[in-house]
Amino acid sequence: MTIVPSRGLRDRLAQIEQRYAEVERLMSDASVVTDRRRMRQLGQEHAQLEPVVATIAELRRAESAKTQAQELVGSDDAEMRELAREELTAADADVERLVGELRVQLVPRDPLDEKSVIMEIRAGEGGEEAALFALDLYRMYTRYAERKRWRTEILSQSQSEKGGFKEVVFRIDGTGAYSRLKFESGVHRVQRVPTTEAQGRIHTSTASVAVLPEAEEVDLVIDENDLRIDIYRATGHGGQGVNTTDSAVRITHIPTGIVATCQDERSQLKNKAKAMAVLRARILAAEEERRAAEIGDARRAQIGRAERAEKMRTYNFPQDRITDKRLGYNLSNIGRILDGDLEELTGALMDTDAAERLARLDDPEA
Repeated sequence: MTIVPSRGLRDRLAQIEQRYAEVERLMSDASVVTDRRRMRQLGQEHAQLEPVVATIAELRRAESAKTQAQELVGSDDAEMRELAREELTAADADVERLVGELRVQLVPRDPLDEKSVIMEIRAGEGGEEAALFALDLYRMYTRYAERKRWRTEILSQSQSEKGGFKEVVFRIDGTGAYSRLKFESGVHRVQRVPTTEAQGRIHTSTASVAVLPEAEEVDLVIDENDLRIDIYRATGHGGQGVNTTDSAVRITHIPTGIVATCQDERSQLKNKAKAMAVLRARILAAEEERRAAEIGDARRAQIGRAERAEKMRTYNFPQDRITDKRLGYNLSNIGRILDGDLEELTGALMDTDAAERLARLDDPEA
């Protein structure tokens, strides 16, 4: 069967060609050239569109060659008919190959994919066991980061009595970190026998994970007048200097009500810098959610209530099974995965997401 571009795909190709021409026009506009931030954005968009437009041009040429060959197939000249059939077969193959290439190129790309991330893990239901599970998840992600040679840094933490995390916020600094870790957002559930359980009963606990793309200053301009900064004395775990000086910082973004705090450092300036990094990431994530909602693709809030019934992945220790509701199969060897060997899992989730977006290409309403 001859492969031809669907109507939905053709519409998208026309839109891309129009946008590419528009971007080139804007990059030559005198009023835009002086705007460094705008030029940077347009340059990135131009670089992304250019290979797609080149493939579209190849497809146009292949379709033109196919049309010419079809016209010659009915020729009275037997030699010409045979040559036309050969050219038609080759043109058909080129069209099929190029349509396939375009479908892959046109899978909608998340512009935030190359960014580093700020991750937030909070213990949910399950008391101390939930806090210990949150610690396990933190170790899993930081060990995965080590395997990828990404840097990690804790920005804020609140420990439980037995050394787990009630909450931990940390940065993973590495190109493409968001593309591989964004699917970890949601509620994680663990089923296992806690070390403190004398009767060997299986307990169920939860922890929630949010993965936020780290926002650089060029991504998000925050007016200092929109911030309320409170300084107070740190509490909880920490050295003597941390707990006896007014070094803790709480920053509130007044227009959105989004808050970020940090009290881990002795330096008020360091705490402020870390809190600002978290605040910027949260505001950017909220802005992305708002934009998605406006185009009818509202996503679920990343941090849920962490109740037992609300989950996206379950770690079942007695059966050595990990069940992710987005995949059509289970994974085994929990110990290996909690030790940071996440490549199979993150890769499968990326492939599933890409397949879903690819399937929407032929839907003109998508």
